Amino acid sequence: MDTKKVKDLMISLENYAIVHQDSTLYQAIVVIRQSQEKLGPGMQPIRAVLIVDDQKNIVGKMGQLAILRALEPKYGTIVDLEKLTRAGVSSDLIMSITNNLRLWQEDLTSIWKRARTIKVKNIMNPVSESIDEDATLTEAMHQIIMLQCLSLLVKRGSNIVGILRLSDIYNEVEQNIIDENKN
Repeated sequence: MDTKKVKDLMISLENYAIVHQDSTLYQAIVVIRQSQEKLGPGMQPIRAVLIVDDQKNIVGKMGQLAILRALEPKYGTIVDLEKLTRAGVSSDLIMSITNNLRLWQEDLTSIWKRARTIKVKNIMNPVSESIDEDATLTEAMHQIIMLQCLSLLVKRGSNIVGILRLSDIYNEVEQNIIDENKN
């Protein structure tokens, strides 16, 4: 497996969902769907979109959780629930907090329409984690585990050329385990 390189598993930027930072959430969702339709058989679904600035530099990423969170604007007023969870605050207390704020009380039609007004630059997560395209799969696995991230930008020199996702690494690991243990 050490002979596999990141570039063997990455998705090139040409095949990935990318939108400008001034795009709306709706536009980003459409691009994710269109990019998904271009993927070859056996590829994991695209579940995120990369965000670029005016110079076409990748400045952020927005995944499924960020999309759902953006549809309920009251989440922005809450203390970081992820940090509370990691700090050991019970799920019952977190649920009590969210219930008292009356989240998701609006009718769904209004929520769906809101996607046309939300700018991705306001909800994206900045990205900086990257890996060289010639790095080994072992190096990529180590970096994803240590950073606890779902993807890494792939660089050729100083240029970003693709994205390596946890799901693609997992598929490779899974296949190798199965192949090595057949008998």
